[in-house]
Amino acid sequence: VQLQASGGGLVQAGGSLRLSCAASGRTFSRYVMGWFRQAPGKERDFVAAITAGGGSTDYTDSVKGRFSISRDNAKNTVYLQMNSLKPEDTGVYYCAAGLIFTHSNHGYNAWGQGTQVTVSS
Repeated sequence: VQLQASGGGLVQAGGSLRLSCAASGRTFSRYVMGWFRQAPGKERDFVAAITAGGGSTDYTDSVKGRFSISRDNAKNTVYLQMNSLKPEDTGVYYCAAGLIFTHSNHGYNAWGQGTQVTVSS
């Protein structure tokens, strides 16, 4: 599967953004999908994940209640709705596909190119 992330941008603190990740291929609905982010000088960290059928989701603690991951298997797309954004949410956001519902980036074997999110204070 090949992934293309979009929707990043510059937003003020408290604002919202919606990221999208479009997948190519016929097997999107088989994959767990995740979102990760990487701040400058830091490692790539888990943000959210959703199971193949969309029935279960998981989030890192810092985004719970503010971010929402969803997917549309008919459109081969996964989304990340980000509300109440904070400056510490700034980073490059990557979507990823894998077969394991996990926080670990080792569980994902296909990655998008990343989209920059910048939150100003």
